[in-house]
Amino acid sequence: MAGALSPLETPVVRLSIVVPLLNERTQLPRLIEHLTPLRDRDDCEILLVDGGSEDGSAELVAEAGFRVLTAPRGRALQMNAGAAASSGDTLLFLHADTRLPDNVLSLVERALADGKSWGRFDLRIGGDSFWFPMIAALINWRSCLTGIATGDQAMFVRRDVYEWVGGFPVQPLMEDIELSKRLRRHSRPACLRARAVTSGRRWQRYGVVRTILLMWRLRFDYWRGVPAKVLARRYE
Repeated sequence: MAGALSPLETPVVRLSIVVPLLNERTQLPRLIEHLTPLRDRDDCEILLVDGGSEDGSAELVAEAGFRVLTAPRGRALQMNAGAAASSGDTLLFLHADTRLPDNVLSLVERALADGKSWGRFDLRIGGDSFWFPMIAALINWRSCLTGIATGDQAMFVRRDVYEWVGGFPVQPLMEDIELSKRLRRHSRPACLRARAVTSGRRWQRYGVVRTILLMWRLRFDYWRGVPAKVLARRYE
């Protein structure tokens, strides 16, 4: 067929972006607008993995032309399913309420070319609370110090290393922290100064101070060995 690519000319997908979904319809118009330019690139693919949404999230993103998968409910299960179905050399895990920085592909490629096998972006929290810049600065500082990343920071990792550590651990909370611990055995993370912007909706809904105290307590208890299943009940 005229104009068709030969096998040798088939574009190579360098980055696979995996987005877990669960009843995120209110976030989806902005997410779709944000991801469409990346979806239209030959060297990037986007997989949205629905965990049983009841608000039409899966149908909405499918109508917008995105590839949608289904998986059992649970962020770790959904992200692992998306990774398994993807074809990129590098995986990036994105929350539905987080927006990536400009030139994300070149930023990730540069970080990995410098010898790192995984990394994350600095965080900015969207919203009008005067607490948010301080919270984001502390999260970024703690992440650089400890080598632990959170899901809001749009973690990325070479596929071979992701498979080497076994992917996300199947647990209902702290899956990003546990994955970071495993990846740290391979290399320290690339801590990119470019910022991913995440929604401050949870802090605003439940109160900034209350949410901070809750998260600190959950992390401390996880460090003490309290099972993630127990912590998930407190989080919800």
